[in-house]
Amino acid sequence: MGATVGVVGHREYTEQNIDPAFWREVFGAEVTAGPPKRIGEGQVGMNLRFALLSDDSSVPSSVVVKMASPDPTSRATGISLRNYEREVKFYNEIVGTLDVRSPRCWFADWHEANGDIAIVLEDMAPSEQGDQIDACGIDHATLAVEQLVRMQGPRWGDDSLSDVDWLQRRDAADAERLAGLIGMVLPGFLATYTDAILRDVGQQGLDFITTLAQKIPSYIAAKDAPFTVTHGDYRLDNLLFSTTPDGVPCAVVDWQTPGHGNGVSDLAYFIGAGLLPEARRQYEWQLVDQYIAGLESYGHTIDHEWVKNHYRREAISGVIMAIVASQIVGRTERGDKMFEVMATRHLLQGIENGALSTF
Repeated sequence: MGATVGVVGHREYTEQNIDPAFWREVFGAEVTAGPPKRIGEGQVGMNLRFALLSDDSSVPSSVVVKMASPDPTSRATGISLRNYEREVKFYNEIVGTLDVRSPRCWFADWHEANGDIAIVLEDMAPSEQGDQIDACGIDHATLAVEQLVRMQGPRWGDDSLSDVDWLQRRDAADAERLAGLIGMVLPGFLATYTDAILRDVGQQGLDFITTLAQKIPSYIAAKDAPFTVTHGDYRLDNLLFSTTPDGVPCAVVDWQTPGHGNGVSDLAYFIGAGLLPEARRQYEWQLVDQYIAGLESYGHTIDHEWVKNHYRREAISGVIMAIVASQIVGRTERGDKMFEVMATRHLLQGIENGALSTF
């Protein structure tokens, strides 16, 4: 069974109406589901694990159902930024054209009027979610870059992606909107995170942010082809790693921000926050070389210096994410700490690699 292509506006989805009729629609069989168990701490979505029983052997013993966040602020963000819509459309239209290992999808539907979604996914247990705060070592980083290549390689330089109108893109108009948004949320970000930036980065971290805020249009304009499919939030919290010898080594989840753009931004974003600064300094160019070699294995001719220059620049993507996302999702204690380490690690990455001097 593949993913069921959802009908836009098909039905409203709440935790309460994931009922026998829903399971019958998904699997075409009678299914008895146990009570939902919430897993993970998604900022924009909610993940529920269901144990399933059925006489149909093709029905899995458990699945994860992804739904819109119950938090009003996070839900409003997911709707306004089209996160819910894009994730459903990614599973229905794009994932089958890539080599990346992501959870198998049985059903994905989006209710256009109120933003409800239901995405029925393979339960990857006992795989464990990466931890953005704790960071990872080189072994997990290598697996993550391998999957990044398997995501981007198949459609590297694929002009037909331009016809997929719901993928995120960065253009001049978007640059102006982003600059305006940063100007609006920056005071709140600094009120929360200035002390951490001064402690871990120093005054140069605040100076970097001030300069960046003035150069957003130039930064966006410097993103040049070749383009590919991008994840848009490629970090440890969105990766699942095997805990058993026969498990899936690494799987990629949370496809709420897929785009058509410069793939090196995903690479820099992962490396900058996924490794502690000391490990990042030791391994970042090894991982960049792995990324280049992986793309070349798909038969693409890769300009090594182009990739390395974009890697230096794209530390900025993580700084921008920390500034903006921290201010538009519901706050939690873990979320605050996650955005803190994201900001400080990417600032160090950007400063040490001369990001602001690359455009």
